[in-house]
Amino acid sequence: MKILVVEDEKGIIDFLKQGLEEEGFDVATADNGADGLELALASNFDIILLDWMLPKMTGLEVCKAIRKENSKVPILFLTAKDTVEETIEGLKAGANDYMKKPFSFDELLERIKVQLRNQKPQQILKLGAIEINLHRHQVTVNNASVALTQKEFDLLCYLIKNKGTVCTRTQIIQDVWNIHFDYDTGVIDVFMNAIRKKLNLKVEEDKIKTIRGVGYIAND
Repeated sequence: MKILVVEDEKGIIDFLKQGLEEEGFDVATADNGADGLELALASNFDIILLDWMLPKMTGLEVCKAIRKENSKVPILFLTAKDTVEETIEGLKAGANDYMKKPFSFDELLERIKVQLRNQKPQQILKLGAIEINLHRHQVTVNNASVALTQKEFDLLCYLIKNKGTVCTRTQIIQDVWNIHFDYDTGVIDVFMNAIRKKLNLKVEEDKIKTIRGVGYIAND
């Protein structure tokens, strides 16, 4: 599970990052609103923890901007603002929950789990003749089972979940391989070639197109 923490107090960032990583979460951080918004829109996070008073952009502005692009990701405000009016303002901006500082990490963890439980993940992914059962970790093409490696499975799921959107090689290497430094993205093409070979689709059935020099896009 990927969590984005947008907070300008280094002590709180370090505290949250350590605690959440110990709980098995993959944690990304930003110490100002502008960078936080850029990260939020560039990658797929399972939940966002957002401070209200931030440099460059307020948490309220960040929340509203995220909601214009992504209506699903849970956003939880962590803030010293505690009036009823401010709480309502945050929720109206699109936040799912609101915790006042100082807060208990154990309570925060439970609230995060509640938000994640409330998200109802799609169990079946479909793209043309391809069907993926996420619960069973099973891929079929025209009802015939296809065996993929874990990384092939992850890559195929990623492209289908983001169908209609061009997935750049940089995004794929970050989100599927969890690599956030310069890396030879040619490995993606190797995996895509292997996936296409295993799926054994006719040209007219292949709904995943290569965008030369950019990445891939899945379209029905």
